[in-house]
Amino acid sequence: MKHLFTRGVLPLLLAAVALLTGCDQQKIAKLEEGVATEMDVMREFGTPLDIQRADDGTRVFEYTRQPEGSTNYYITIGPDGKMSGLRQVLHPAYFGKVQPGMSVAEVRKLLGQPAEKQAYQLKKEEVWDWRWLDGQTRKVFRVTYDFNGKVLNAASLDDPRDVYQGGGK
Repeated sequence: MKHLFTRGVLPLLLAAVALLTGCDQQKIAKLEEGVATEMDVMREFGTPLDIQRADDGTRVFEYTRQPEGSTNYYITIGPDGKMSGLRQVLHPAYFGKVQPGMSVAEVRKLLGQPAEKQAYQLKKEEVWDWRWLDGQTRKVFRVTYDFNGKVLNAASLDDPRDVYQGGGK
């Protein structure tokens, strides 16, 4: 299995992620806050995965690069139909807002779609992972929920795929 990752699949996967990241930067460069319209955003990024709506008419478009990418973009469209913000939410500043007792919906609204979800029936827990980059180091932000959908704990760790590949497991 290690041979497959080092000679074939993993290098191609990393190249695809690098290409996607480069494409995102080109798309972002074309969007100016206060000038770009909703249609400009959709022309560059496509149809959003989700749209959060506020009472004042503001909408937040979610664009994810999970499960293999390392970004989740939130693009804010003001009531005037113009882009008023673009942020990448897979970052320690956002991870620090995740607290025990928060609901699944609150975390999902904060961080966007996770890369993976895994339920552990015997422990009565569910674990969500988001892949992100800390400089050039691939990381995972992991949130553990109880079966009532409340956060038990959260932590960042090295991407297990890199640990297993490097450790020969």
